[in-house]
Amino acid sequence: MVCGRIGDGIRSTRGLGAWLGFVAALVALTAAEALAAGHRTANFIIEAPTEALARRIGDAAEQYRHTLAVEWTGSPLPRWSRPCPITAQVAPNLGAGGATSFVFDRGEVFNWTMTIQGSEERILDSVLPHEITHTIFASHFRQPLPRWADEGACTTVEHPVERARQHKLLIEFLTTGRGIAFPEMFAMKEYPADVLPLYSQGYSLARYLIERGGRHKYVAFVSDGLASDDWSSALAAHYGVKGVAQMQHVWLDWVKQGCPAPPASLAAAVPPPAASWSAVARGQSPDSAPAPNPVPAAAPVATSAARTSVYAQARRAADGGTRKSGTGVD
Repeated sequence: MVCGRIGDGIRSTRGLGAWLGFVAALVALTAAEALAAGHRTANFIIEAPTEALARRIGDAAEQYRHTLAVEWTGSPLPRWSRPCPITAQVAPNLGAGGATSFVFDRGEVFNWTMTIQGSEERILDSVLPHEITHTIFASHFRQPLPRWADEGACTTVEHPVERARQHKLLIEFLTTGRGIAFPEMFAMKEYPADVLPLYSQGYSLARYLIERGGRHKYVAFVSDGLASDDWSSALAAHYGVKGVAQMQHVWLDWVKQGCPAPPASLAAAVPPPAASWSAVARGQSPDSAPAPNPVPAAAPVATSAARTSVYAQARRAADGGTRKSGTGVD
């Protein structure tokens, strides 16, 4: 996923190649707009090729928005003052990708816009949860995150197939001199020219940290790092790692060992996944009345690392850096 600042907004996409494909798809979208069908939920307005598909995407978006917000922050998001438009281009062989735009202004975030593309399966089990996680982070932090921390965490909620692809790319990048030194990666405010290694390294580091403390601790770590702009101190406080440079060495050793699961004592300390989500949509504030259009009780999304495909459940229901910088794996 590529994130780039556009004026005072943020645009996010799931990959440079996907972004180029997305631009091409916009041309086709213009001709097909008249044929698109719509569906509205409490927080989203969806345009898709068919009404049934728009409904499935909308139900999944609300479900991810609730469940992932609880999983990351401990609380569901309040209802947005205006719904986020989602435009979906869906075709069996269309490359998966997405773009989410929003504006930060004086501690507020608004003007949501999301465009997603790909097969129905990949949209529902990877693109949509990835993009929804961006909106959760924007709503929670109210400011841009470091690129590695944002994209890396969003990738952890994708389908295992997509996460495995990122790990495969990581090994390729590290063994061909394209790794990014952590002091450089942590300091990045914009994207490097060779951007894909940032996604793979960001995902791998986010995975490592989350496996050793859970998502709530990860969010607290990012929050402290943003507040102090001292990531070494944040790493020491939350993960007992003395600095960014040491984090690089610890992480590289872990990758060289094949990314083993954490010790049982650490794994046992990770909070369990969020409980099943409620079908009641939150209002604009925690004390407000339930939304007039409650979130439909669609098939639940698993909150574990092996996230269940919403697509599969919906169908069943319908059918009855650089080598010289020192980051490389030998």
